[in-house]
Amino acid sequence: MYIGIDVGGTCTDAVLLSSGKVHATAKIYNTPENLLTSLVQALDSVMKGVSAEEIERVVLSTTMITNLIMERKYDPVGLIMMPGPGRKFQHYRNAHVHIIDGAIDYRGREIIPVDEQQVMQALKLLDAEGYDKVAVVGKFSTRNNQHELYVNDLIKKYQPHWQVEMGHRAGGRLNFPRRIDTTLLTCATKEKYHYFVQSVNEALDNRQIKAQVFIMKADGGTMTLASSEQSPVETIFSGPAASTLGAQSLTAAGETSVMVDIGGTTTDLALILSGKPLLSSQGVLVGDKLTQVRTLAVKSVPVGGDSVVEMVGKELIIYSERMGQPYCLGGSFPTPTDALNVMSLTKLGDKSKAWEAMEKLGKPVGYSPVEVANKIINLVVDTVVEEIENMFMGWEQEPAYRIWEVMQKRRMRPQNVVGVGGGAAGFVPQIATRIDGTPVLPPYAAVANAIGAAVAKPTLQVTMRADTEQNIFSVEEDGYQGRINQSPFGFEESLSLAKEWLIDKAKKMNIGDEVQNVEITRQEVFNIVRDFNTTGRIYDICVQTPRGIQWHIGAEGKLYEK
Repeated sequence: MYIGIDVGGTCTDAVLLSSGKVHATAKIYNTPENLLTSLVQALDSVMKGVSAEEIERVVLSTTMITNLIMERKYDPVGLIMMPGPGRKFQHYRNAHVHIIDGAIDYRGREIIPVDEQQVMQALKLLDAEGYDKVAVVGKFSTRNNQHELYVNDLIKKYQPHWQVEMGHRAGGRLNFPRRIDTTLLTCATKEKYHYFVQSVNEALDNRQIKAQVFIMKADGGTMTLASSEQSPVETIFSGPAASTLGAQSLTAAGETSVMVDIGGTTTDLALILSGKPLLSSQGVLVGDKLTQVRTLAVKSVPVGGDSVVEMVGKELIIYSERMGQPYCLGGSFPTPTDALNVMSLTKLGDKSKAWEAMEKLGKPVGYSPVEVANKIINLVVDTVVEEIENMFMGWEQEPAYRIWEVMQKRRMRPQNVVGVGGGAAGFVPQIATRIDGTPVLPPYAAVANAIGAAVAKPTLQVTMRADTEQNIFSVEEDGYQGRINQSPFGFEESLSLAKEWLIDKAKKMNIGDEVQNVEITRQEVFNIVRDFNTTGRIYDICVQTPRGIQWHIGAEGKLYEK
């Protein structure tokens, strides 16, 4: 039996799968001040009559990191950066950023030592500004991390209680600006994410569940919950990824669809092409900055069923923040869920309270409750449709989308709009009509995110760097360094060695059967040149067990005619 749990901004959803079929489901409104309460209630609900020994695997997803970043509720972080000669990164210069001397070249050789006095001055200023979280990033720290480690040691010596994150740990690729932003977000969210992991472990331990525990990554793969604490930003689009896999599992194999997950806090969008979620070629975009986090081509729109609605003059405004439950469930503010209730598009909560909420909004400007409800629903639909159209412009630029179009032998857009999440039934038919699509509401749509987590294949990755001049290779995840014993040793040999480590690792975790058609997520080759001659090469390769779903739960979703 497998358990899938999605901890969203509004609800914690859980499912229990047995032999690939849904055995039990649960949807619990979160208790923000005590996340453990929601987890416990969801677990207890789906595990009634089931012993802990029967649970083989637990897979989680969460929008916690997504919501923290979108709502800017993360902690302030100082930045000590070592860009070296060349680009000056003037746009990073502000009160919390300190640029110091120190440079490593692309081969990992020190060309400018770190200036200790500059580090001490930066620490003094950061302390005066009240910072206790610091990101330390050097341009070529992935080639040699000695400068980052040196600065980290100085910080720990003089400010031992500060949290420090280093660029070579947060992002393994060479793109310096993206590694900076990835490290900043890692530092900003790590403490709150640690509380989430603690809550999950406590809930499982209390129920004596000893199964393997994984969490969804943004690319639709998984990582162990324990290892995710080192890189919480890998879960930044964990929730949307789970929803996408849930929609994939709940619709017919090979379908092409836009996925619209309308939750309480956000609406998540994704694209499934011929049964496979579209992978972004660029990485997670946060605001206007790209990170090194690999992701499905998804987007979280800051509007959901519990978003606060206010009348400003004669205009209705939907705010991005959620301020508790809908009015019909005892909350203090009108929401789109109340509008759906008035229009009989949901049975959630007290309908008389929903009418009261709409009446309060409309009375000052002479609108009836029905008029207000219609305007709110149309406003949500307008917002989501606009975002879908914007997303299509981005999706159509993705290499995988272009290849898919070539395979179709004509330009076309997906015809299905698969609605999942608590608000799907009320909004998706109208959204689909607006983009000339066919709305599909599959079974178990309300807990599709938890289903997506439960059916996700467990994935592992191995990041290997080989230097043929020095005859050494290293495996980042295990902190291992060894000698290269093959000659000649080229790309194929590097890839083969990385795969061997991945297969061995998968077997140790009892998921060896998943190692088929290993996915190469990164491959970079650098020539080592001395006196105009190539004396060796550096191979940087990251491989992963294949992403995907283990079962299709059902394809008999309710289909609405346009």
